[in-house]
Amino acid sequence: MSYQDLAVHTFTTKPWSIDECIEGYARRGIGGISIWRETVEGEDLCSVARQVKDAGIKGISLVRGGFFTGKTEKERFDALEENRQAIREAEILDLPSLVLVCGATVGQTPRENYEQIRDGIGALADEARNHGVRLLVEPLHPIYAGDRSGISSLKVANDLCEELNHENVGIALDVYHVWWEMDLGEQIERCADGGWLDAYHICDFKPDQSDILLDRGIMGEGCVDLVGIDRMMGEAGFDGLREVEIFSSKWWERDQGEFLDEILSSFDQIYRD
Repeated sequence: MSYQDLAVHTFTTKPWSIDECIEGYARRGIGGISIWRETVEGEDLCSVARQVKDAGIKGISLVRGGFFTGKTEKERFDALEENRQAIREAEILDLPSLVLVCGATVGQTPRENYEQIRDGIGALADEARNHGVRLLVEPLHPIYAGDRSGISSLKVANDLCEELNHENVGIALDVYHVWWEMDLGEQIERCADGGWLDAYHICDFKPDQSDILLDRGIMGEGCVDLVGIDRMMGEAGFDGLREVEIFSSKWWERDQGEFLDEILSSFDQIYRD
């Protein structure tokens, strides 16, 4: 069966090397790949780009940049330099976008974090465009608002894009982080109308998860209305690939081929039945 409408993040199959990811995804007919920087650390990025192309897989995003906040000017400057490096890596890998986990610093107010994120993205948007890389803000679930992201809802991400008003800034929507929003349909429509609805990540939110970071569910394991959100995305005009992004220490201890096959089976049941 072909899965040309599906992409997989390399961090989903974290134990695999980039070579194993490309081969494993291509063999199953998966159409796209989003590459995590950790997966290609120390690799020849030009060679990786050729491998992806030769395998017939579409490169979606580099993951991840961001973490713009900091109590000192030096911390914020260093963050910008790190993001500049990520932008260059995305260009070499021929990936058209960079996903941003925007950061939050303990001891700062939500407003301070937001403004530092806004200013950091604003400082890089033109530069990223010159490299052919679009910056995608990924709102995170509020449980991460203390130390990972001051952008804790799709509404806030939309507000940020509206305030920045830059053609090279969009949004990566991950169902794990936004499923709980009461006005999600309205915010997805607003996101699409603004020209910001660029990427769509899928997994599931397990209410009894054992770890708030490393126990995401395969689609169908949790409480997310995946079919309903998918309908909202379609009605808003999104026609890109669905990207599987699952962090699971449980599954990382098992055979990654079996894990990927379980993912594809759940994809078939939810999105094709």
